[in-house]
Amino acid sequence: MIRTTIIPVTTNVYLSIPKEYIGKKVEVLLYTIEESEPSPSVGTSEKKPSDFFGTLSREDGEKMQAYITNSRNEWERNI
Repeated sequence: MIRTTIIPVTTNVYLSIPKEYIGKKVEVLLYTIEESEPSPSVGTSEKKPSDFFGTLSREDGEKMQAYITNSRNEWERNI
C-alpha cells in the first residue's frame, strides 16, 4: 500500500503506478484533509468535570460511588 499527501498546484495530478500494481484493481481517493480528518483543536480541548454534570443520574452516581468504595475496601484486606 502506498499512501501520501500532496498539495496540488494545478488541476491535474499524474500517478506513477508500481509494476506490481499493473493488472490489479487499485483504489484512488481524492479528498481534502480538512473534510475527512478533524483538526487537533476540535474535540481535543481539555474537559472540566463540570462539563459532565448531569450525564449520570444521582442514583446511578451513588451506586457507582458505593461500588468504588467497596472495591477500595477490598484492596485493604489481607489476602
